[in-house]
Amino acid sequence: MVAISFDVDDRLLKTYLFYSGVLVLKVLAMAVWTASLRLVNNVVANPEDAKLNKKYKVKYDDVDIERLRRAHLNDLENIPFFLIACFGYMLTKPNVFVATNLIRIFVMSRIMHTIVYAAIIVRQPARIIAWLLAYLVVIYMALRVVISFA
Repeated sequence: MVAISFDVDDRLLKTYLFYSGVLVLKVLAMAVWTASLRLVNNVVANPEDAKLNKKYKVKYDDVDIERLRRAHLNDLENIPFFLIACFGYMLTKPNVFVATNLIRIFVMSRIMHTIVYAAIIVRQPARIIAWLLAYLVVIYMALRVVISFA
């Protein structure tokens, strides 16, 4: 059995914690952004919410809100796996420069994904490239964890 050491380079741990915080704030900001857009568009998703204001309409297919919700959902489908894989990856004692830049690439890719998906809509393949870069980082980290602790 492989002995697991929690001896992680301080610089790498600080990088992980900082960017994890950035990602958590990003996901939380997406919820606020969605709610704000609902208010601006006078659109709610539940009949009881419509009773708060006569202007509110129950609508499930507002194009802008649904695009933003899909971007948020994509974060929820990808960021937790990064947080887990990256934590395990740090336990493999990776090169600090490489690991730091992989973390940065993931975070910047997720931010770019949101920008090109929901803020400044850019035609494909911009969104695919942003998503794929982050996805490949997670796969690499997860494979390193599996190989190291097999």
